[in-house]
Amino acid sequence: MTFVEIRQVTKSFGRQTVLDRCSLTVEKGEIVSLLGSSGSGKTTLLNAIAGFVEPDGGQILIDGEDVNLLPPNRRQVGMVFQSYALFPHLRVTANIAYGLQARRCPHVEIEQQVARMMETVGLDGMGDRYPSQLSGGQQQRVALARVLVLAPRLLLLDEPFSALDAKLRRSMQVELVKLIRRLELTAIFVTHDQDEALTISDRVAVMRAGVIDQVDAPVTLYDKPRTAYVADFVGASNLIPAKAVAGRVELIDGQHCASPVAGDVAVLVRPENITLRPLEGRRDGVAGVVSFARHLGPTSEYEVAVDGLAPLRVLVIRPSRGATFALGTQVRIGISDPEACKVFSR
Repeated sequence: MTFVEIRQVTKSFGRQTVLDRCSLTVEKGEIVSLLGSSGSGKTTLLNAIAGFVEPDGGQILIDGEDVNLLPPNRRQVGMVFQSYALFPHLRVTANIAYGLQARRCPHVEIEQQVARMMETVGLDGMGDRYPSQLSGGQQQRVALARVLVLAPRLLLLDEPFSALDAKLRRSMQVELVKLIRRLELTAIFVTHDQDEALTISDRVAVMRAGVIDQVDAPVTLYDKPRTAYVADFVGASNLIPAKAVAGRVELIDGQHCASPVAGDVAVLVRPENITLRPLEGRRDGVAGVVSFARHLGPTSEYEVAVDGLAPLRVLVIRPSRGATFALGTQVRIGISDPEACKVFSR
């Protein structure tokens, strides 16, 4: 069931168009991420949904209600900001209770709701602390609890993990998804981090210059990007120039794949779809030289310099006792699965 519907929303600041006829639907109970680089319009779209930005055109519906003319406090939307926006002079309990107090809820109800929410987000025993006495992850939980205690019908999150270190960031992503699922919330999440979007989302909307290029499940975005921009932005990629003739493209190792377009094209080859082996032995494939190497436990990442091309990124599973390729090693590369390659017009 469609819960949020964004219809042809536009927004300009002066002569700059920030949102250009954006349309998106979000199902009830779904987590959708707005993914894009800085300036793509994702935060402006989130602010328009929250009511902090008034669109120049289009409609925003939440649970069937047109909210364009509603102020933020009447939309029943909760927003977790990038900076958390906690009150530094208030203790944890007072921060969480702030919205309930503004609604003039009875004191006993406030105490009960705050205690319940602190337990929900894992803040038991921290009620008397100030924000400065909390870790980044704990501050984020307070910001989340302050929003959830108001029982919003829609949860909006603007890069809530950006201030956390990498390890805590990953654990908080998992915690947040579990919490959203447990509370049966609908959520829209803004991020510029593709790994984050692919990790937490049911679907991802990739934005570019105020336009939504593609909306799909994470695995579909990765395997079947519709544009070269999405292909390059989502996941590591190699976009190799080629020419399509009679519906086919010759790949770098002499194999072929089908092409839906003709003429000058760019062929998407994912790093894990490239094989890497010593130069000696079989003569198929194309020769190159290892120009970069990084070993990450079970996997190794390489860049291979090939004449006439930008360095090719290669990802291989490292054998438990297998040798790795050192910088400067001459190697031969090939395409593992030609049909997994995608072709785009140039």
